[in-house]
Amino acid sequence: MFLLPWLAGFFLLTLGPTLASLVLSFTNFDLIQAPRWVGTANYERIATADAKFWRSMWVTFLYVIMSVPLKLAFALGVAMMLNRGIQGLPLYRALFYLPSLLGASVAIAVLWRKLFAGDGLLNQFLAMFGFEGPSWVSNPDYALYTLVVLSIWQFGSPMIIFLAGLRQIPQDMYEAASLDGASPLRQFVKITLPLLTPVIFFNAIVQTIDAFKAFTPAFIISEGTGGPVDSTLFYTLYLYQEAFGYLRMGYASALAWVLVVIVAVFTAFSFLTSRYWVHYDD
Repeated sequence: MFLLPWLAGFFLLTLGPTLASLVLSFTNFDLIQAPRWVGTANYERIATADAKFWRSMWVTFLYVIMSVPLKLAFALGVAMMLNRGIQGLPLYRALFYLPSLLGASVAIAVLWRKLFAGDGLLNQFLAMFGFEGPSWVSNPDYALYTLVVLSIWQFGSPMIIFLAGLRQIPQDMYEAASLDGASPLRQFVKITLPLLTPVIFFNAIVQTIDAFKAFTPAFIISEGTGGPVDSTLFYTLYLYQEAFGYLRMGYASALAWVLVVIVAVFTAFSFLTSRYWVHYDD
């Protein structure tokens, strides 16, 4: 009886729509007329006749490849700094976690657009030193990098997890290594990284999936277009355009399931290869 509310929500709001989207991915559906069965035509179009699909995949993979490693490296660096027992640690943890607490909200994306606009705060700061910066969000050479910086700025969640992992490493291992003459860099490579690999693995999986699903920053900064010149056309943004811009719900459902497969393949590959580099303490 206690599980009934959760089960009702799961079947009616999660599993039901998920299976419905799978069926719709084999149809031509515009929200107005009844769905018309077209078989695998949507998937064939994705694979052979949709240049925008490949463009959105390229942009999304670039975003994932750049943002996830940099975000994890920055989060680990801050976690190691906080792990040294500095005064006011709870305050610092709260301040560093605040950007992640706000999440990829519309307000943050609007703020980011104002920050990197042609007359934004960044260019005003550069002008103080005699530099004239471009309109970062309107230049296809830089627009994607502004979104990468936004992702890195929201490093609080993996930082907290890294900090918890660092707290579990016995300090006597570092003391023994110091007595043996190991440098801080060698201690990091030989002690910290191996013992932290389960946490790195977890953070990498979670942050990569989140990066594949990124939508709001690209939508707000490009005003829903994915521009300039499709430089911020994330996969989810393209899916949104197909679904709610052109009312091609069947095709959008097929795009959604392609993304599910991509994420599933990545996750499975990560788990299969984890045995070679993730070390669990017995």
